[in-house]
Amino acid sequence: MEFVFFGILGVIGLIIFIMIFRIIGLWLSAQFSGVRVNLLQLVIMRFRKVPPSVIVQALITSHKAGLNQITRDELEAHFLAGGNVVAVTNALVSADKANIQLDFQQAAAIDLAGRDVFEAVQTSVNPRVINTPSVAAVAQDGIQLIAKARVTVRANISRLVGGAGEETILARVGEGIVTSIGSSNSHKDVLENPDRISRLVLEKGLDAGTAFEILSIDIADIDIGNNIGAKLQTDQAEADLKVAEAKAEERRAMAVAVEQEMKAKAQEARAKVIEAEAEVPKAMAEAFRNGNLGIMDYYKMDNIQADTSMRSSIADTDSSTEQS
Repeated sequence: MEFVFFGILGVIGLIIFIMIFRIIGLWLSAQFSGVRVNLLQLVIMRFRKVPPSVIVQALITSHKAGLNQITRDELEAHFLAGGNVVAVTNALVSADKANIQLDFQQAAAIDLAGRDVFEAVQTSVNPRVINTPSVAAVAQDGIQLIAKARVTVRANISRLVGGAGEETILARVGEGIVTSIGSSNSHKDVLENPDRISRLVLEKGLDAGTAFEILSIDIADIDIGNNIGAKLQTDQAEADLKVAEAKAEERRAMAVAVEQEMKAKAQEARAKVIEAEAEVPKAMAEAFRNGNLGIMDYYKMDNIQADTSMRSSIADTDSSTEQS
């Protein structure tokens, strides 16, 4: 039992010795590098769950680079806020060597905003090229052009916090290309002077409100697409043809309906005539009984009817002969 107890004490003592040895090693490194930090501060960092090695290494790096304005408290506060102390320190050193105005508070804010501050400084020193996807646009003569551009940008340190990213740059450049091609009278003008697109797009100030500064826009490739104007005209002609056919069918249906209506009215009139003719014998019989109609009058009326029927038959025969 005593052996186990002393074993545990030995392990604890070994751990404490290693921690003290490391802290002393960090303290000696800081002292030899010209960074003033005491042992108690290093021990307190451990209790705050701040790795002393990260803070001391950042202080040594900044001190050797001549950035003595960075303090231990600022580094600890940034680490506890969830920031990347190493990235911020490296960014400050790179910015100082490149004569870029960047202080610790600004670098810390950029880092806490979720942007890679060290990469931003590198992009500001060495501009980056962004390749846009294919952008299709139609000139005023109806010919479609498909363009690709290369946008050279560098980071704008002052607008990294709250500034729009690459997606906004690509969207604005694509919009500018479409507008430039669409305002051209002919696709040949664009093919002959592709730099005209670059000039028009750059004049729009597309980097406003973004985290980048556009240095140049170069048209990498332009391909001829479809004849959109001719296709639209063809589609319009087909649509007009279908409309005309629909209207013609509507007129034919109306004519058929009118014809059917006229036939129905003719049959109705014929039925009334037949009905009226059926009343004639009754009326003649009544006239005979009343003495209002004599036998000679009847024969005269019968002859008139026969003559009328004969004329109608002759007229129908002539009409059939002319049609044939």
